[in-house]
Amino acid sequence: MIEKCRFVEFEQKGDERGHLVIVEGNRDIPFEIKRIFYIYGSDTDVVRGQHANRETEFVLINVSGTSKVKVDDGYNQYVVELDKPHTGIFLPTMV
Repeated sequence: MIEKCRFVEFEQKGDERGHLVIVEGNRDIPFEIKRIFYIYGSDTDVVRGQHANRETEFVLINVSGTSKVKVDDGYNQYVVELDKPHTGIFLPTMV
């Protein structure tokens, strides 16, 4: 299952006014977007998640700062660092 995880990069637009990233479900993300979660104000040592989702796929995007994500399917694991607001990682079910 872990081999289905992959980085995704979203198109960036911008000029002197700043940057704009557009993310569309079933286009930029390989599924329909039904819910968005975001976290802020956490201390650097806070751990979240620590569970697989039986029916839900995710794309994790870090819009500010840096987050380390441990990708684990119960057999294999690795850590990725998310530090660009125009990239994310796709996590299928049970990862």
